[in-house]
Amino acid sequence: MADGGYSVVLTRRARDELAALPRWVQARVARALDGLATDPRPRAAKLLAGNERIWRVRVGDFRVLYEIQVATLVVLVIRVRHRRGAYRR
Repeated sequence: MADGGYSVVLTRRARDELAALPRWVQARVARALDGLATDPRPRAAKLLAGNERIWRVRVGDFRVLYEIQVATLVVLVIRVRHRRGAYRR
């Protein structure tokens, strides 16, 4: 996915988590990921507390956790999970 200035890359874990979600949730997350390609720091995005590299964006009850790699213009999506389990390791 490379629509804007950044390329959005999903880790294997994030791809598997996304594939396990219902199709309607996958579509909403895909729209959010497309938005991250043009603006990796949207107004709704927040840095995780205690971590200076990982951002999160809400997509309904789901969370997309990602890292912005400015030098390579990559948004690396680390997790796509329901809010209950999004922050567990």
